[in-house]
Amino acid sequence: MARNIFNQPPKDETGSAVPSPTPPKAAKLPGSVGGLRDSLREITANSIRDIEPDQIDMDGLRDRLVLEDSSIDELAESIRKHGQQVPIMVRPSTQPDRYRIIYGRRRLAAIRKVGGTVKAIVRTLDDDASLIAQGQENNLRLDPSFIEKSLFIKEMQESGYKPGVIQDALGLTRQGVSNHRVVIEQLPDGLVQLIGPAHGIGRRQWGDLAALSVKVDLVDNAKEALAALPDDTPSSEKFQAVYSACSSKARSDKKPPNRGLTSVINDENGRSLGTLTIDEKAIALKVTKKDNPEFGQWLEEHAEATLLQLFVQWRNERGSGS
Repeated sequence: MARNIFNQPPKDETGSAVPSPTPPKAAKLPGSVGGLRDSLREITANSIRDIEPDQIDMDGLRDRLVLEDSSIDELAESIRKHGQQVPIMVRPSTQPDRYRIIYGRRRLAAIRKVGGTVKAIVRTLDDDASLIAQGQENNLRLDPSFIEKSLFIKEMQESGYKPGVIQDALGLTRQGVSNHRVVIEQLPDGLVQLIGPAHGIGRRQWGDLAALSVKVDLVDNAKEALAALPDDTPSSEKFQAVYSACSSKARSDKKPPNRGLTSVINDENGRSLGTLTIDEKAIALKVTKKDNPEFGQWLEEHAEATLLQLFVQWRNERGSGS
């Protein structure tokens, strides 16, 4: 079972956050200053605080392809009217009075547009726990698209996170992680950024597009297809336009098989002796034994010597003509 680290602070009847019910360590006198400081730090680490946005650094791996888009403006307007309803999560930085974001990047970007402080849960988490929190919260609030998950998995693996942490972060099995990674590895760099998150486009469709990479240049064809679309075209429609253009290009570039030129060889009476087929790769002489059993038998016995004789004749003619 995936680890769940969303131990959100409990709320009282008015809906405001209250400190964790975990009691602080008992203070001892004398020498109680250190213990009291640790207890206060523990309480603070499990509470919601108002923090200035410029105190928060955009830390960690990005799990969204698009962060600054029209939806940020919509979220900012909602926060301006109704306030911030859901806190973000941060962890203390190594620098004093600074924090590193764990999740809530879109909310932070929106509040930076609106102005004012941001409500944040402050947790002291290591890198693995922070990544799991980021992935789990993102899945709960707005399920990322297949390709966003694939890119996130690729970044996590390249950053050295262990398989168990990656599985917990996205709630996937080992096979699920592998399915995402197989597709993203087949896609050329830059293609996903051109198309966008493409919500609703799943593994099979992305896999079909990736398969076309052996036949056509996906990036060049994508740029050409997207240039004809309006700037505000949804990314799922961009995907469909790119896939259609690449599929059409692959079909038009497919050359029909060269079956060669076949001619019938007849004797002086017009009876068929066999066929001669010539193409780019070979010259083939075919004699049907059923139609010419005796000649077929003779040719079988003399084919090697006859071919050698023709070769010697060609070589002599070639030598005398040089």
